[in-house]
Amino acid sequence: MKKTDKFTLWHRIAALVAFAVSAVTYLLTIEPSASYWDCGEFIASSYKLEVGHPPGNPVFQLFARFFTLFGDNMHAAVLVNAMSAICSALTIFFLYLTIVWLAKRLVKTDTVGGMIAVIGSGLVGSLAYCFSDTFWFSAVEGEVYAMSSLFTAVVFWAMTMWYDRADEPHALRWVVLIAFLMGLSIGVHLLNLLAIPALVFMFYYRQREDKAFTFWELVKIFAIGAVILGLLVFLFIPYLPKLAAYCDLFFVNVLGLPYNTGAAFFMVVLLALCFWGLFVTLRKQKVFWNTALLCITTIIIGFSVFSIDIIRSCAKTPTNEYQPDNAFTLVRYLSREQYGSTPLVYGQYYDAPYELKSTKYWAPLDGKYKHVEGPVDAAYKASGKMLFPRMWSSSPDGRYENFYRAYTGGKGTKVSGATDRKPTMGANLYYFFDYQLGWMYWRYFMWNFVGRQNEIHSPTPGNIFHGNWESGVGFIDNYRLGDQSDAPATLAHNAGKNHYYFLPLLLGLCFQFDRDKRGCWLTFLMFFMTGIAIVLYLNQPPYQVRERDYAYAGSFYFFSVWIGLAVAAVYSWISSATKGRQGALAASAVTALFLLLPVQMASQNWDDHDRSGRATAVEMARNYLNSVGPNGILITHGDNDTFPVWYAQEVENVRTDVRICNTSLLGTDWHIDQMKWACNESAPLALSVGPEQYLYGTNEYVPIVDSRNQEMDIADVMKLFRHPDVKVPMSSGRKVDYIASRKLVIPVNKENVIASGILAGKYADVIPDSIVLQIPESKDYLTKPEIFMLDLLSGYQWDRPINMLNMGGDLNIGIKDYLVYEGYSYKFVPIKNKITTTDIGFVDTEELYRKMTQVYSWDALAADRWFVDYQNIYTHLGVMAPRSIFISAAKAFMKEGKDDWAIEMLDRSREVMHRFPLESIPLGMSTNDYMVINMVECYYKLGKVNQAREIGANMAADLLEATRFYLEFFEFGKNEFDLCGSYVYYLADVMKEGGDADMAEKLTDGFSKLVDWAAGESSTDDK
Repeated sequence: MKKTDKFTLWHRIAALVAFAVSAVTYLLTIEPSASYWDCGEFIASSYKLEVGHPPGNPVFQLFARFFTLFGDNMHAAVLVNAMSAICSALTIFFLYLTIVWLAKRLVKTDTVGGMIAVIGSGLVGSLAYCFSDTFWFSAVEGEVYAMSSLFTAVVFWAMTMWYDRADEPHALRWVVLIAFLMGLSIGVHLLNLLAIPALVFMFYYRQREDKAFTFWELVKIFAIGAVILGLLVFLFIPYLPKLAAYCDLFFVNVLGLPYNTGAAFFMVVLLALCFWGLFVTLRKQKVFWNTALLCITTIIIGFSVFSIDIIRSCAKTPTNEYQPDNAFTLVRYLSREQYGSTPLVYGQYYDAPYELKSTKYWAPLDGKYKHVEGPVDAAYKASGKMLFPRMWSSSPDGRYENFYRAYTGGKGTKVSGATDRKPTMGANLYYFFDYQLGWMYWRYFMWNFVGRQNEIHSPTPGNIFHGNWESGVGFIDNYRLGDQSDAPATLAHNAGKNHYYFLPLLLGLCFQFDRDKRGCWLTFLMFFMTGIAIVLYLNQPPYQVRERDYAYAGSFYFFSVWIGLAVAAVYSWISSATKGRQGALAASAVTALFLLLPVQMASQNWDDHDRSGRATAVEMARNYLNSVGPNGILITHGDNDTFPVWYAQEVENVRTDVRICNTSLLGTDWHIDQMKWACNESAPLALSVGPEQYLYGTNEYVPIVDSRNQEMDIADVMKLFRHPDVKVPMSSGRKVDYIASRKLVIPVNKENVIASGILAGKYADVIPDSIVLQIPESKDYLTKPEIFMLDLLSGYQWDRPINMLNMGGDLNIGIKDYLVYEGYSYKFVPIKNKITTTDIGFVDTEELYRKMTQVYSWDALAADRWFVDYQNIYTHLGVMAPRSIFISAAKAFMKEGKDDWAIEMLDRSREVMHRFPLESIPLGMSTNDYMVINMVECYYKLGKVNQAREIGANMAADLLEATRFYLEFFEFGKNEFDLCGSYVYYLADVMKEGGDADMAEKLTDGFSKLVDWAAGESSTDDK
């Protein structure tokens, strides 16, 4: 066998090994159901080909739908997750091929040693990325990032294929394939387009392979790549559909044809012109123009998959976000208009003065497009603008501003009309390098290739206990974070504590730079464009709601190339030193040694990336839905309490009679529109406000003008709101709709209240004829979601239950005074009820007991052998804490003398939450500790002293352990220490009242001794 054939055989076997190892890894660790965040929405919208959130992902949906054809609805989630796993394994496969291609430019494969070194480089680099933190996380869930990574990997690999075959006939077909893949990739994620500058460099490098480029030639090549990227992102993607939209405007408004006929005509004509141009350039032998036009045509064909969004939106699918059922709305959908814009090169700072300006847009109304008023936008004054604005975003509660002030120190340029000074460029760059680049990129980079302290979300720098990078090299970690080896178990033994002891980060980079500067530049350019360039583009404000490392997976992909090339580097150095003797042995030894790197990463990362056996998100969604009565309405608020619910309804057919109203989306016209449609088995909502009053940009904030301070029927209030001539003038002279009373009377249909199950018949005598919603005096305006609720209640016949999560969230219209506790939600009832965190007030205990014992399920939560990650900690100890539900129910039962039921609730809570810590101040969930002590108190009152003592003793030990730790790190943990102290004395009081004065005294004495010890230590240090 020839050496080339032998290398090809080994090379292909190794590539398959890389694919097999990664595929098995990911398929073994995928989540068997829908995960939190966007996954539930992606799976649901794919399963029924519905419309997901902007800017859409139709290509992902088509592939995901194909995968779901191989099972029933109960296996749809695992099939979509398996698709991500396979896409990720293929990404590893193409990474291996890419590393080998680059390694062959450094080491010749005409010897056995060279062959092994090149193949070893591919295996080490690809498997290191396979087991890396960020990529593994995305590989096992139904998200777009796995498929997006695959597109990037295939595109770069395809360019290497062209590079090797550029002199062969028809080699440019690889370039055309790349163009088509890029067009398709837009329907997954835009990240793939960031490869364009590197591909342009590769193209020019191949044209002059043996001749150097001058500096200005390289600048010119980079500029060409940047221009192509800019044309695609800022011209092609937004303006192609915009041209179609204006063509549609002519067809609809002038010719009187239906929506989308003009857009369809535009696409047909555009493709016809493209094909005509292809035939002409082919006939005239214009190779360059034919290839360029062919690339443009294939990009258009790939991009045209977004027509699926219009088609499915017109079908009025249950999930129909942004409702892009016409060309103009599709333009806003693709531009992510609802998320606002971010200044990049020049723009405002966070407190810049501004003037309000009105905008207009084309909206589909009554079969025509109408030019309507858009949102009032801010026109920032030049005095408040600066170059490269990084501290640009304001916040309603002032959190962002306070965070920025930590960087500005109150210094800067005084700006007329502003409270805060404009930051100096030094402060601006300090924020950029410290937070945006250091915390939101380099920290993630170190997570992947050095190690991670824990997987607790840490939104800002400065917390030495959560979310930092950590190497495992003691003196380095202790210097940065202090010696935390004796931290509480929730920190010390966190499954996300992963150490890689610094991989050989720079060996491959240095070797490639020395031997192959062009290859090194290509790798670096891809590393930069998919990492640091994204940081520049995102311009992230502080306090991100979750870690954002998934956005930089492409950057970590190309850094893994350098990890792999370290094998070639060390082999080459050994070979040079030994003059090629024992080359095969040296290459084998180096490869075996460096393969320990991915082995170490796999062993460290497996426990916190294994999602098998976890089904808590969907179980919670079922409980949300089952808390609502037949044909009811459920008011949700955010992603994690809505997307799993959508999944449960759309895929698993759970309670499809319940209508979901998301307050985060009720500020949009399309979500309100959809409330007027029948959806699955849910009847339309009885709404009276027309679309002209809730269009995008209309009535975002509605003033309250109550001149009489009298009760007023809610139907009359809304009648005045709807009347086109009843307006109130603003200071600007603009006349707007308004709400005429703060005291809104809602008639009560008693018969329907009983018949629909809102209240049991035993409460018939206490149901009033009407109730009054009292809008707080401090509230000057209502938001659009609040107007929606008033509209819903103005025609409410009490014929379908209304349940709310989180007591209605931000809905502040007096509705919280009429809620009754249902465990997983609160039901709107015609009985005034005062609910607090410590007392749920009036409750139907029989109904609550029925739901707690027969309706709600906690099997997934209570199951063993699944990784309780931070998202589950945050959700089940904070957002929707089962302990709180069980204890609240127990207290309600105790109040009515149903002690057996109360004990059952407390015992069941211990069974369900046995995987979760009792004391969670180190995790940032201090409200959980309050509930645990409440449980101890309830056990005492119920005469279950042994249970109270057991939990109390364990809790006391945990609290003292946490106290000791935070005393050691008092400078950083003062707030946590204060919390520990308050809970120590609270628990001691509960124990003392329960008859265990000795235990209480022992606890307080232990706390005092720790304080004395710390004080003594401090005084000794002072000396």
